[in-house]
Amino acid sequence: MDPDSFRRASHITIFSHLAMALALLCTTVIPWSCTHRVEHTAEAVDDKDSLPFMHSIGISTLVSDSGRIRYHMVAEEWDIYMNDGKQPTWKFCKGLLMLRLDDKFHVDLYVQADTAYLHEQRLWELRGRVRVRNIEGTVFNTDMLYWDLMEHEIWNHCPMEIITPGRTLHGTEFRSNEDMTRYNVKNSVGDFPASDADGTGEEAIQETEDSATQEQRSRLLPPDPGKQKIMNNR
Repeated sequence: MDPDSFRRASHITIFSHLAMALALLCTTVIPWSCTHRVEHTAEAVDDKDSLPFMHSIGISTLVSDSGRIRYHMVAEEWDIYMNDGKQPTWKFCKGLLMLRLDDKFHVDLYVQADTAYLHEQRLWELRGRVRVRNIEGTVFNTDMLYWDLMEHEIWNHCPMEIITPGRTLHGTEFRSNEDMTRYNVKNSVGDFPASDADGTGEEAIQETEDSATQEQRSRLLPPDPGKQKIMNNR
């Protein structure tokens, strides 16, 4: 065999061995990589982490009740969460301004809160800087307030400030009708006009009851709303 033929045969042999080695390497690496592939999976989604059914921004809307337009709501954000077998929950995490309207579309109740929740379409939970003004011009300031739309009553279990043109009243264990015109406050203190101090004012008769009567009224308060079944776990 001449030198050129020998060199050509050597090159062919080397290339053949390289091709066989490469094929063997591929058949070995590919199954191993598929067998040990790492899958990146997220944790199971919990009910509390569910996305809202509806998310709205910049809300100014009218809400009807029993076929009549009763509320004008203004909010920066409005989320609606659907619950299995239950009424949806409304959440206003960036504040709520709600105006209740009478039959002539006049505002008869003004409600403002930093955060608001409507549980199962029946119980409002207002948190943060809660401010309510009734049709008589009386202003109520507190940090938390509950409004039961079915029982037509409003209450809380924390300090409440009540401001009228003639006086300022502070107390706890507040309970009222949903118009905020007839209310009771436990442990009430404040500044009263001289006529009320003498017992000649009509409001003084209502709100300067003896301790026994106040204690009896306090027992009529609903239980702590945190223990009620109607409250959704957040």
